[in-house]
Amino acid sequence: MLSLFQNTNLPSFSTLFGEINADMGNSQIWVVVVCACLMLAIHAVAVLGIAGAFHAIDNFMSRRRVFGASFLSYFIAILLVISIHFAEIIIWSYICVALKVFPTNPQTFYFAGEMYTTVGYGDYKLTEQWRILPIIISFSGIFAVSMSGAALYTMMGALLGHNEQNQNPKSGSGF
Repeated sequence: MLSLFQNTNLPSFSTLFGEINADMGNSQIWVVVVCACLMLAIHAVAVLGIAGAFHAIDNFMSRRRVFGASFLSYFIAILLVISIHFAEIIIWSYICVALKVFPTNPQTFYFAGEMYTTVGYGDYKLTEQWRILPIIISFSGIFAVSMSGAALYTMMGALLGHNEQNQNPKSGSGF
C-alpha cells in the first residue's frame, strides 16, 4: 500500500487547492461558502431554540402533571424543524437565482432541493464555474439535518422519560 503512494507524484494541498480554484474561475463561490456557513450557524441557533422551548414546556407540563401536552409540543417542534429546512431550500434557491446559475426559477428550486436533501437524481448541466455548488449545498443540508436529528432525538428521549434517568448534566449531551 505504501508503494502506491511512493510511486505517484501527489500534489501538495496548496497546489491542489490552487488548481481547483483556478479550474472554477469563480470568485463568487466564496460568497456561497460564507452563506452556507451563516445558514448553518442560524440553523443551529434555531434548532437549539426549538429544543430549549420544547424542554421548558415539557418540564413545565411534567411538574403540573399535564400529560399529552408534551406530545403536542414535540409535534410542533417537528413541524418547525421541517419548516426551517424548507426555508433553507428556498434561501438556496434565491442564492442560485441571484447568481444566475440556471435560466428558470423552478429549475433552480428543484436543483436546490435535490442538492440540499442529497437526492441528486436530476440531470442538471452546470457550467464549470458552478461545478462545486452541489457539494456546498449538499454539505450544508447534511449538517443541518444532522443537527435537527440530534435535537429531535433528545426531545424524544425527554418525551419518553429517559432524559432524567440516562443523562449526566455534566456530559454536555443535553440541551
